[in-house]
Amino acid sequence: MSQPVPDDPDGTIDLSMAGGPRAEPLRFEEPVKLKGRKRFLRSLQRISSSPSLARMGRVPSSTYRTGGKASMSCVSLASSPSAYGNNYGNPSQSSVGFSTAPTSITNTPGHDSQTFDFKSRIRIIGQNVPGQTVATPSTAPLPPEIRTGLKETQPHNSPEVNATDGVYFSSPVPKVVPQRRPRNIDFWTAMPDEIKVHIFRFLKPWELVRCSAVSRPWHKMCFDGQLWTNIDTHEYYRDIPSASLVRIMTAAGPFVRDLNLRGCAQLWERWPTHAQAISDACQNLEHFSLEGCRIDGGSVHSFLLFNTRLVHINFCGVQAITNSELRTIAHRCPQLEFLNVSWCKFLDTKGLHRIVQCCSKLKELKASETGGWTEKEFILDLFKRNTLERLVVAHSDIDDEALQLLFQGSDPKIDPLTDKAIVPPRKFRHLNFSRCESLTDKGIQCLSHNVPHLAGLQVSRIINLTDDAFKHLFDQTPLLTHLDMEEIDDITNSTLQTLAQSPCAPILQHLNISYCENLGDTGMLPIIKNCQDLRTVDMDNTRVSDLVLTEAAAQVRERDYQQITPFAGTLDRNGNVPRIPPKVALHLTVYDCQNVTWTGIREIMSRNTEYNRSLIISLKCFYGYQDTVNEHMKRVRSGRLESAQRLERKWAEYMIATEEAGVGGAGARRRRRRAREAAMVHADEEEGGPRGGRRRARSGGCIVM
Repeated sequence: MSQPVPDDPDGTIDLSMAGGPRAEPLRFEEPVKLKGRKRFLRSLQRISSSPSLARMGRVPSSTYRTGGKASMSCVSLASSPSAYGNNYGNPSQSSVGFSTAPTSITNTPGHDSQTFDFKSRIRIIGQNVPGQTVATPSTAPLPPEIRTGLKETQPHNSPEVNATDGVYFSSPVPKVVPQRRPRNIDFWTAMPDEIKVHIFRFLKPWELVRCSAVSRPWHKMCFDGQLWTNIDTHEYYRDIPSASLVRIMTAAGPFVRDLNLRGCAQLWERWPTHAQAISDACQNLEHFSLEGCRIDGGSVHSFLLFNTRLVHINFCGVQAITNSELRTIAHRCPQLEFLNVSWCKFLDTKGLHRIVQCCSKLKELKASETGGWTEKEFILDLFKRNTLERLVVAHSDIDDEALQLLFQGSDPKIDPLTDKAIVPPRKFRHLNFSRCESLTDKGIQCLSHNVPHLAGLQVSRIINLTDDAFKHLFDQTPLLTHLDMEEIDDITNSTLQTLAQSPCAPILQHLNISYCENLGDTGMLPIIKNCQDLRTVDMDNTRVSDLVLTEAAAQVRERDYQQITPFAGTLDRNGNVPRIPPKVALHLTVYDCQNVTWTGIREIMSRNTEYNRSLIISLKCFYGYQDTVNEHMKRVRSGRLESAQRLERKWAEYMIATEEAGVGGAGARRRRRRAREAAMVHADEEEGGPRGGRRRARSGGCIVM
């Protein structure tokens, strides 16, 4: 009876383990070749016992032993129709015929033939040949042709592969689970908050308010304080509800630097309940504007107490501002540079006096329609400070004496040669004394020699001014660029001639002489010729004529030719220089000018349609011509010069036909018929009316009679 031979740990069968003399190699009979259904079933049984099926997640055959190292015992020989037995998986069982397993027992019968089928899955490991000094190895690893699943990264006979065979086949094969990329990726949730804030910065305020209704995360992000460092509601205050506006100011309070609530009348009901919360949140304001808002004094007081860094304050038209709020500004806002309290009816210069004394950096003061500008102490403090650069006191009670104290001080030294006060020059750059009816030529003359940095002067609607007020002023203000003399009835063309010869003529940009009925071509022609930098000229209800318009068109054309520079860009597909839309170099306003006709209007339209023009003229004229002028300007700005020229030519033909109709033609025939009917009516009245409802025939009679 044969004994079972244990498997070698190295995965091979040891042929020298049995005692006694070495046995001869076993003889194998060639198995019977199967056909048909039996051959197919045998093939399936071999496939099911392959170790490579572990990777596919299938259950191996019941005759396949797992958990051990790879050896000859790993090969399934459990073929039921075999002639050598039904089960070769258990080495302790003997088959009906001869044993096919190698054994150490001698004289085991075997097959007489040494032929071997190389297609079989069993191979002879090795043997010792008599007469050889070198013994053939008695153990060997599993042949590479039946190793399944090993990666072909190295040659089969390399030592690296042979060394790792036992470890590879002894370890369990892991099941590879492919990683699937998630289909639905929420990019917004995975995005950093900094990038979200940067994206929201491109939205306008009312768009942010609409986006806040998308979801709760969006609502929180849209009201992030970093998006609301500058709250300016003058463009969308009609479209944003008061609740959203309060939430924005409360959420973005520490980040807000510029808060402009101009025109937000809807906050009137929110101030009593939310003013304290808003003022507590907004404590870092630098620019604060409540122009036109309806607000109580207590809310304004809360804002001023918690914001000590205010530099710019605009309370224009706020009726709740009184001298008490001005005293709070004086004590709590030492860095103040700009203050606008125009049209605040319940304050005067007493509150402004505190601000002038405490705010040493004040540069701009706007206090139109306020009283108390005749107090000497307040005016002298302004003179001593000498920090103001812009002063707006339109429609106030300031008079000549106050102006003299403001520009010359009290009891100044007088130069005996020029008879002028010797005082330090003032720093004023813009002065507005419009509608100050108490001023005369004496007060305006005090500006001479004292405001060398003056750039803008507004003295419109001061009915007491004459040419003497500006006789020496223009010569002493070489930086003057803006001049407003609207509705001054007593000035004449000599003032404009003086202005045209002054040092400020080359840099003058804006001139307003509307409703000055004594001004005409004699004064305006030198202005148009000498003031080469003019941009806006208002000449409503004056005596200017078509000559001024023709001269203006010629000057702008000459200015355009002087600014021509070589083209440095790229040409179009036809090789031509691309046309650049022209810019408006001069705005002319000639409403209600009786001496301006359609001929002057056509001259400007014709000049604007010239080729290669980069500077043109914008015109506001008689309402009957304005629609045609606007359409012509639209075509010129869009580059349709041929269409603009055709419109100008048709309009000129129409105007000529209209004038000719006034002398003869259809219009004359209509007027003659109406005159004849009027004459007949007058004749009937003289004769007592028509008889029997019919007029008698009338003839001119014969020539002789």
